[in-house]
Amino acid sequence: MINKKFSLVIPAYNEASIIESTIKTLLPYLDRHFSDYELIISDDGSTDDTKAIAESIPDPHLRCVGHMPNKGKGAAVRDGMMAANGDIIAYTDADLAYGIDVIVPLLEKLECEGTDIVIGSRKLHPEGYENYPPLRLLASRCFSFLTGLLAGFQYDTQCGLKAFTAPAARQIFSRCETDGFAFDFELMMLAVRLGYTVGQLPVKIVNHRLSKVHVFKDSIKMFGDVIRIRRSVNKRLGEERGK
Repeated sequence: MINKKFSLVIPAYNEASIIESTIKTLLPYLDRHFSDYELIISDDGSTDDTKAIAESIPDPHLRCVGHMPNKGKGAAVRDGMMAANGDIIAYTDADLAYGIDVIVPLLEKLECEGTDIVIGSRKLHPEGYENYPPLRLLASRCFSFLTGLLAGFQYDTQCGLKAFTAPAARQIFSRCETDGFAFDFELMMLAVRLGYTVGQLPVKIVNHRLSKVHVFKDSIKMFGDVIRIRRSVNKRLGEERGK
């Protein structure tokens, strides 16, 4: 049993078909492993019944936040992370792509290693990209190469499983500006530039489903976003330090 208060954020956009199952899978797991916790569903302007379904589940540990209209996954994660009250705050995807059994090891690694952040890494798991569609795998590796080249780190930035101490989460997410899928790169760049320590947990995808990412269109946009984010983060932090 982990005694620190834990907040788990789930960004959701038009997830009416799975959100009830996700919540009812997570709540018993969190109840078994945490003495104090909250599950936050952050609705990204869904046009289906995602929010209504989540709000209809009566549990004191469940909270719903969000915005209208749809802005992007980055905005949903940011809303949830900034609303969280835990000593440790994590987020993962609504489809529980990496399963639920990685949550406790993620936090144990954060505690044992004394880092500020722990992120999931498919790169470090021998089966991390098992059964990945070839085009998505190629796009992921190209994106990873580009981020490494521009930012100087080799993290699996796009892995949707990350945990933070509360101070690190607030310092990082209060500075995040990216609403789209490239937000993970921005937060990791901010984390490194702000001097936070990062641990990594090898993970693999256990729940495959059709991705909402359009490989070619979104990849081109993300590449452009990475260049813009790098310039913006360096400028903003430089201005902060100059004050």
